Amino acid sequence: MDEFVGEYASLQIGNGLSWGRGSSPLAKKYIIETDKSKTSGNKIDAVRLIGLNTGQSFSQTIRADIREHYKAQNCVMLGINGQSENTKIEIDHKEGRKENSRVSNTGTQKLEDFQPLCKAANDVKRQICKKCKQTDKRWDAKNIKGNPYSFYEGDENYDEALGCKGCYQYDPVEYRKTSVKKISNEAADYVSKKLFPNED
Repeated sequence: MDEFVGEYASLQIGNGLSWGRGSSPLAKKYIIETDKSKTSGNKIDAVRLIGLNTGQSFSQTIRADIREHYKAQNCVMLGINGQSENTKIEIDHKEGRKENSRVSNTGTQKLEDFQPLCKAANDVKRQICKKCKQTDKRWDAKNIKGNPYSFYEGDENYDEALGCKGCYQYDPVEYRKTSVKKISNEAADYVSKKLFPNED
């Protein structure tokens, strides 16, 4: 990385490999390996290509009308849409595993497959989804103080039939809507039992 100076300065990176992500032309053609062992911290120190990528890759291309729909909206997690690097809106694939061929195809994509996230929130989500894919354990929404439920559908174990649905990271708006309904129903049941304790 320390060789990326002068005309190659644009290749400088920090913790992430923006120009080498899975959707990049480079990653589609080659298998990319990163090394973070040479210096302290989580910064990438070196990158190398270790052969041709012969597997099918997920296309992260998002159809223009979908981008247009979301670009002016606020981040669904942090409620911002700014001009600084971390507050700019990115159109996020809700399904963090990026394995759905329908979502990979611009001809079959739907608005509800995506959501507006600021870069900071999207970067965090990317790491959370990466860990889930490695462990098959979903992120617990109660990590955010005040969230009443861990998931709005399913439990901590990733289920292929359910997919990412039910995880806060997949759809924080749906999580909040479902939580309001659940709390309302629980409150109604509680009051009913208080008023009519001997009735089923």
